[in-house]
Amino acid sequence: MDRIAKGVVDHRKFIIIIAIILLIPSLFANAKVGINYDVLSYLPDTLQTVKGQNILQKDMGTGGISMMLVSGMNDKDTAKLENKVKNVNNVKDVIWYDDVADLTMPKEWIPDKYYKAFNSGDTTMMAVFLKTPMSSNESIAAVQQIRRITGTQRLLSGTSAFVTDLKGICDKEEPIYVLIAVILAFIVLAVFMDSWITPVLILAGIGIEIMYNLGTNIFMNDVSFITQAIASVLQLGVTMDLSIFLVNAYREQQLTYDDKKEAMRHAIVKTASAIGGSALTLMAGFIAMCFMTFTLGMNMGIVMTKGVVFGVLGTFTILPSLILIFDKAIVKTTHVTFHMRFGALSRWVTGHRRVIIAIFVLLLLPAYFGQSHAQVYYDLQSTLPDTYGCRQASIKLSKDFDLNTTHVVMVNKNVKSSDMYAMTNQINDLDGVSSTLGEGSLLGPSVPEEFIPGNVTSMLKGGNYQMLMVNSKYKVATSKCDTQITQINNIVHKYDSKGMVIGEGPLTKDLIKLTDKDFKVVSIISILMIFVILAFVLRSGSLPFILVAVIECAVFINLGIPYFTGTKLPFIASICIGTIQLGSCVNYAILMTTRYRSERYSGKDRRTAVEIAHSTSVTSIIMSATGFFAATIGVAIYSDIGIISSICFLLARGALLSAAMVIFVLPAMLMAFDKLIIKTSKGFINKEHPEIYLMNDAKSA
Repeated sequence: MDRIAKGVVDHRKFIIIIAIILLIPSLFANAKVGINYDVLSYLPDTLQTVKGQNILQKDMGTGGISMMLVSGMNDKDTAKLENKVKNVNNVKDVIWYDDVADLTMPKEWIPDKYYKAFNSGDTTMMAVFLKTPMSSNESIAAVQQIRRITGTQRLLSGTSAFVTDLKGICDKEEPIYVLIAVILAFIVLAVFMDSWITPVLILAGIGIEIMYNLGTNIFMNDVSFITQAIASVLQLGVTMDLSIFLVNAYREQQLTYDDKKEAMRHAIVKTASAIGGSALTLMAGFIAMCFMTFTLGMNMGIVMTKGVVFGVLGTFTILPSLILIFDKAIVKTTHVTFHMRFGALSRWVTGHRRVIIAIFVLLLLPAYFGQSHAQVYYDLQSTLPDTYGCRQASIKLSKDFDLNTTHVVMVNKNVKSSDMYAMTNQINDLDGVSSTLGEGSLLGPSVPEEFIPGNVTSMLKGGNYQMLMVNSKYKVATSKCDTQITQINNIVHKYDSKGMVIGEGPLTKDLIKLTDKDFKVVSIISILMIFVILAFVLRSGSLPFILVAVIECAVFINLGIPYFTGTKLPFIASICIGTIQLGSCVNYAILMTTRYRSERYSGKDRRTAVEIAHSTSVTSIIMSATGFFAATIGVAIYSDIGIISSICFLLARGALLSAAMVIFVLPAMLMAFDKLIIKTSKGFINKEHPEIYLMNDAKSA
């Protein structure tokens, strides 16, 4: 490592030139990275519901189905509007009640099941069939064009409309996320550091690393909008510690070496193992997410693991080079730093260790109960405010038509008309089914198929399959909706054993099953990986249990608070927080524990060793935690996207909770289990002078 460090300080200008040159392809590559706004597309292809969506696209040429609501227009103008929508690129067709009934007929003559299915008060509903997949750029463009044609009073619901609104918010908000995070992070760094320029250099270095990470995403199929939205902010939050380690070490080495290059060389060497160990724990949490069956976890895990790797490389190359190049500016902009003495707090913590441990034990049970019973939501459309078009459409559909979601039944094309009629009637009789649209609902058992208009037939039948649209009163991700889907499947299989029920509801039902399993798997894998890393870094068989227990309690409290406050969390939040908070915040505990070990090794008794470790670590822990908090809390407050806001808020709160647990609980745990730690760990007793340890330990006891 010494040769690498010498090479960095000797070639600092060359490193910065190369770093800037590499930004150019990174910027271009980042602009080409595809963003996926459809979370459900990360379900595995082996699921029947996913296979059904692909069949709908390939066999029937239908990618997505949206409901369009038109208010305050007469039938003649509505028909003209329908024709305009039909001519929009990537719109396959539009079904309105004029496709099954003549508009010249008096409304009283039209059967109620047709008229009421499409009309409520002064509002009429049309089903818009898109040729392309629900979240594709082509479908988004089609939705945007439909909205331009129909105007603001014509509402469009469905996944494609949701994705369009979501994309618009992300495009607007993402640059502001980064700006807020940078401003707040700068404030925290400026308070704790003795120069106004040093925080700028740290943030500039991390910014370069972030651009490398975002640029290399081009080698992936696409990046989830969640990953894209929080990757920069999260990378800033979790890798800031690495930069802080190096800067603090450099300041310490300057007290020994007058030559700044020598001081930096020794700082790099000295912090190599600490930064490497911290990076490993950070990556462990993200790597664990790659084991999710729901591949959104892998998408986020790969991106953030790359981010940590770039963070480590930048900390050892770009940041030292920047500091040495701008050394004179750093000196000229020095200022008084925030500094507090924590000796009294350290003595108070060690003096009340039994009470603290008792409170810790008492907290574990309700915290674990709360996090395991916290309510989560899977209805992704509810993550947007009600002011957006897709939400307004969903609310109006629910209010006026008693329609909250649409299932699509896919059966073999050769199923008889009489069987389709019988199947449709049985589905119509189910609780929560408001209406159906298909051959069975348009014809009686003895009416020839030729009576169905040709455009309707082309939409309902494909090469090998035919479909039935089932409008449901129940919202997705509810027990009633899941039960209804099961009941529909049972009916469908009576007439076609290979028939299937697809759509947002069935996909979400599968999502719930998968993520429930994924949460348990990811939690276990992340804990095991971090446990092994801690055992290796700390050379101990007992310390990993203590450190993981302390941070896991903070995780339980963080995820348990929503249960006691009655707050629902997005389903992905609990999976992300459990791994990210453990992986990133366990470094606070490592910092204090390594100092405790060195003090015990030097012969200090357990109380003195813990108090020194505590008092010297608190400032760094507060700095790291508030830096992480600053990088995420602004996004949590600003974002209009519920899923992004919730994840960032939990990360921000988790950093503070973890810091509090390390500052108050860990010292008490180290004192309580000191003898066990000594017996099961290396590096605590100086074998050349064991009598010093024994004497002081006896005195402490």
